[in-house]
Amino acid sequence: MKEMKPFRLEFLVLIIAVTKTICGKDCSEADKECEFHLELDHHLTMMNNKDLVFPYSGRIYKYDVTNTSNAVPIDINGVITADGWEQPRLVALFNGMFPGPPIIVYRGQIVIVHVKNKLKSEAATIHWHGLHQRGTPWMDGVPFVTQCPILPGQTFTYKFIAEPKGTFWYHSHMGSQLTMGAFGAFIIHEKGETNTSKEHIMTIQDWNHDWDAAMDYMKMAYGMFEQRKKIAPSRSIDGAFFSMFRAQSGLINGRGRYYNPITGLHNEAPLNTFEVVQGQAYRFRVIGAGALYPFRISIDEHNLTIIASDGFDLESVVVESFIINPGERFDFILYADKPVSNYWIRGKTLEVDKNHTTEAILRYKGAPANEPNTSRRSCTQNDPCIVVNCPFSYFPAQDYSNCKTLDQLRTKDDTDPAPEIEPGKFKEFFLNFAFPGTTFTPASVNGRAFEQPTVSTLTQSQELYSSCDRLDCGEEKICKCTHSVSIDYGDTVQMVLLNMGIGKGWSHPIHLHGHTFYVLKMGYGQYNVTTAKIIGDNLDINCGGNPDRSQSFCNKATWANENWQGGNVPGLELMRPLRKDTIIVPTGGYVVIRLKADNPGLWNFHCHIDLHNVDGMQMLVNESFYHVPKPPLGFPMCWDYPSDNHSKMGGNTADGGYCSATSYLTAIGILAGILSLEFLIIVGMCLYNWRTKSTKDSRNISGEHQNPAFN
Repeated sequence: MKEMKPFRLEFLVLIIAVTKTICGKDCSEADKECEFHLELDHHLTMMNNKDLVFPYSGRIYKYDVTNTSNAVPIDINGVITADGWEQPRLVALFNGMFPGPPIIVYRGQIVIVHVKNKLKSEAATIHWHGLHQRGTPWMDGVPFVTQCPILPGQTFTYKFIAEPKGTFWYHSHMGSQLTMGAFGAFIIHEKGETNTSKEHIMTIQDWNHDWDAAMDYMKMAYGMFEQRKKIAPSRSIDGAFFSMFRAQSGLINGRGRYYNPITGLHNEAPLNTFEVVQGQAYRFRVIGAGALYPFRISIDEHNLTIIASDGFDLESVVVESFIINPGERFDFILYADKPVSNYWIRGKTLEVDKNHTTEAILRYKGAPANEPNTSRRSCTQNDPCIVVNCPFSYFPAQDYSNCKTLDQLRTKDDTDPAPEIEPGKFKEFFLNFAFPGTTFTPASVNGRAFEQPTVSTLTQSQELYSSCDRLDCGEEKICKCTHSVSIDYGDTVQMVLLNMGIGKGWSHPIHLHGHTFYVLKMGYGQYNVTTAKIIGDNLDINCGGNPDRSQSFCNKATWANENWQGGNVPGLELMRPLRKDTIIVPTGGYVVIRLKADNPGLWNFHCHIDLHNVDGMQMLVNESFYHVPKPPLGFPMCWDYPSDNHSKMGGNTADGGYCSATSYLTAIGILAGILSLEFLIIVGMCLYNWRTKSTKDSRNISGEHQNPAFN
């Protein structure tokens, strides 16, 4: 009998070592796994270690410097300057960077991210925005939906496949932490890419330099007052409202400037610079990381060639500018074909009578390290500006700017049509994202303000008990519940996202987890073609409820024309529709999207304005629940204490089993029996080997089977 040898642990370690690489932004195309470490912690702006700094002429200096001409400026790379406001502001950052470190990988790689929550008194999670999490729905990073929050001091390891390719990002999904800087870029390249342009990553956001995330939300919910006067919300070009997030400035890659609203002068804070070489082309990956406001982005004296949105390539379109909302991404090509100089990169909110602007510098290599003196292109009647992604149909006539809406764009891939409708496998939902109500007007979907569960819903579904099937929910009613819709595996699902009735007035960027949907059609409200102000809802939709549609809650909408039911909507783009995971739903209008139910999970569906999301404008898409894969062994659980549901389940485990005291003792007894049996087997094998060896030794002594060397 051949002697059994133990498995060598050293060999296992060697195998792991050759297949896993701990890598950062330079993750190699050949790596099978890429591993990252992120630490979320609080920091302060405008502090160099323990020294306060102040901005001057695009540089920063120690707080006690009185003569900047004779002082050495401080390296800005070690300081979180934000908009240069001198009073330090609390921020929550990954690895102390603003934005967090970019994660750059290749499609199909296994991504492992160890997240350490070092915040002193706040829980956190990370959502991988735009990644489908196919086969790993419990890694989607939504607190109390796909996982329990990561408590202060805890570590949680995310592990998933990098899919699909494109421009994505990661951010905290806890409350409004995102507004404090807890985000970073996540870029997935296609393996074997050729003829690729050099790249720049650009995040853009609105910024409040006074408040933290909790204060942001409370001010939005209860109003803002200054000197005993209530501050009114600002308005968009079309007359729509913006909620009460007080933005003092905008930031590009974490830097911007505060403009004094009275003098119009800025504080000379340092800005980010993007260097280009004349004659070359550059891909800019732009991420909308803001809290509320859409930004119109342009570069002085340069056209922008839009080539992708939300990770999916589209038929290129040359524009003067584009509008990006929170959660969206746009990729554009910039051709550095202008004289060697410096040019302003501009981002301006769509607010009227407000100067919420952010800037960065496009610097041609060889240009002096000066600020640009360029001007924004003048749009004229004979040469109007083309603007992509307007949340309305028109600009005011005097702006000479023409809107190109998203449903006018086409995907680059002509082999990716919208999912077809199969008899018996088609579902259509009308979802009104709005603020309906009279005295109580929370953010809601179909009048249902989302009530956050107290368990990890995906993995502890049997403990969820907040139903929307109640008397206080329904048409012309407002309620709070854990709102969801269910779809079955293989269904073709069409959703009509609308923003109508008494609760309209704010446009909403709506984000779906777990999928990239097909954009089939957009219907805008009725506008005054001269002033561009909205004057009424789109009449394709029947709101139901109150006969006066301006007073209807629009909780039970449908098509006004019954012949449009069953997917028979005229004007749908089915052959080459744009694909998105975040899309603006214009006030008074609607968007028709379609997807195939082929990714089992429990997916969050919500407004990506964090303040609206926290207030209740979210719901869940319960997709093919019985096909959802089981979570990893030991996946964390959470619940109220005391919890009637938990006690009834006897301590439910993540894989659906039980762990009562009796079963625990039974398991211990079984384990002891198995160990005893293994011990007896090992003893028996040892005795057998000893007897065999003794017999061989005695035969060798008698001269049988001796070593030939002794003959």
